[in-house]
This record gives sequence, structure tokens and C-alpha cells, in this order.
Amino acid sequence: MTIKGKNAKAAQVTNIITGTRKRLPNGNQVITIGGGTFTVDQAVAKMQIFVTNRDDVETAQAAATVAVAAERAQAPSLLAFIAAFVTFVRLTFDNAADALADFDLAPPKVPAPMTAEAKAVAAAKRLATRAARGTTSAKAKKNVKGNITAKLVVTPATPASPDAPAAAPAPAAGGTAPSGGTPPTPAAHS
Repeated sequence: MTIKGKNAKAAQVTNIITGTRKRLPNGNQVITIGGGTFTVDQAVAKMQIFVTNRDDVETAQAAATVAVAAERAQAPSLLAFIAAFVTFVRLTFDNAADALADFDLAPPKVPAPMTAEAKAVAAAKRLATRAARGTTSAKAKKNVKGNITAKLVVTPATPASPDAPAAAPAPAAGGTAPSGGTPPTPAAHS
């Protein structure tokens, strides 16, 4: 029978130990195993080490899983507290390098002064970036207006005069023209 996994093997070894105690009850009986001689009790003790080690590993792994879960659950609040405490230490001891070193904190870095050339290059880069992105200030954005000129022409509707005759309805397509008139011309499609 093929056993896969250490836990399954430990269960099988436990059954082997049980079978050994049942079938070889004399613990002082000498048996030959792998070219060496052992008593039954020595052989059982040797196999029991494997089972015990496996149980210890399983227990340790379970304890580690519990410890990792506890750490993960508590870490955010503890890290926030530690950050607040570091802020307190920095406010209390300001830039005193020796005091901050006692807390394993580095003093704040002092920025290196920029040369005139570096300042000019930085300013040119900022302007080029703004031009490339098309970014402007809020004040400049207010001055941007659309460049379309349009005029709205409204033609007032003329009301029909009351003494004008009503227009006769147009005949249906393919119909005959009204008597006394000229046949209608087809409408041009544009």
C-alpha cells in the first residue's frame, strides 16, 4: 500500500507499533532489522520517535498559524501606535542626533542647497512640462474663452390674414389635377 504524506505515514507507523505490540508481546525479544539486532522495545521506541516528531511538527505548525493570525490582526493598530510614538519622539527631541540615535532614529535630512544652474534647469523643466501638458493656473483658465462666433437669426412667424383664402390641399401622387388648373410639378429633391 502506498502512503502519501508525512501525516499518513505517521498514522501507518502508529498502526505498525500497535501490531508489533500485539504480535510480538515480548519486549525483550531480539529481532534483526536492516542488518542490525534490536529488541522489540528498541524497535518500537525508534518508530515512536518518527510519530512523536510528526506530532510535534503538527503542533508547532498549528501554534505558528495561530501566532501569524494574531500578528496579522494586531499589526495595523500596533504599527499606527508605533508611528505615533516615533512622531512624539521626534517632536520631543527635535533634531538632537544623539537622542534620536538612542531610539534608532536618523535625524531629518537637510536638503542640499541647489546651485543657481540647478535652479534654472528645474524652472525650465517645470515650464516645459506645463506647456507639454497644457496646464495653466486657475486665473489663466478663467481667461480662456471659446473662439466661435455665431449669430442667432430668429424669423418671426407671420400670422395668416383672416381674409386670405385657405390653401387647397395638394392632390395625391398619381391623381388628376383639379379642374381649371395646371398639373402639379414634381417636387425637386435636394
